[in-house]
Amino acid sequence: MPSLQEQFGSIDIYLFDQLLRGNVSPGMTIFDAGCGTGRNIHYFLREGYSVFAIDPDPNYASLLPEGRFRAESVEAHTFPDAFADVVICNTVLHFARDDEHFHAMLHGAWRALKPGGLFFSRLASRTGSERLLKPLGGRRYLMGDGTERYLVDDDLLLEHTRRLGAQLVDPIKTTVVHNLRSMTTWILRKSV
Repeated sequence: MPSLQEQFGSIDIYLFDQLLRGNVSPGMTIFDAGCGTGRNIHYFLREGYSVFAIDPDPNYASLLPEGRFRAESVEAHTFPDAFADVVICNTVLHFARDDEHFHAMLHGAWRALKPGGLFFSRLASRTGSERLLKPLGGRRYLMGDGTERYLVDDDLLLEHTRRLGAQLVDPIKTTVVHNLRSMTTWILRKSV
C-alpha cells in the first residue's frame, strides 16, 4: 500500500482538507495560478483531473502535458475566463508589489473560475505576527524570516470577499510560524 507521501506528495495541508471534505472531486478542472514546482498539482495529475497551470518561470513547463502550462503572470494569463472548477493560488498573492498589483493578481486568478467554483489561496499576512514585522511602506513588510512581502489582514480579505460577491467556504484561518511569519488560508466560493 502506498504511503500518504506517495499518494499525495507535498500538497498543502489546507488544500488536502478541501479534498477530504469533498470540495474538490474527480472530474473537476483545476487551474494552478502560480504553480511553482507543482507541489499542489502532482496528486491531481496522477488521479486524472484536467489540470492547467501558469507560472512566470518557463522551467515548470515539463510538469504538465503540452498546452496545459503557460509561462505567464497571474494578472495577465491567457487562459479563458470561467473555465476552471477550482483555482489554486497558493503562496502567490503576497508577491504583489502594491495594492494595485494585488488587485490585478487576484482578479487574474478569479476570472478563470467558473460560477460556483472554489478559490483556494494561502498567503502571508500580518495577522498574529505584527511584532515581527518592519513596515516598508504601503502593505509591504520585512518579515521575521527575512523576506519582504505584501501582507494582508482579515479586514482586507473580507473586503475583497465582499467586492467579489463571493462566500467564504471556511472562516479565514491563520497559522503563525514561530518568530518567522504568518500564513493565512482564504477559501471562497464564486457566486452562481
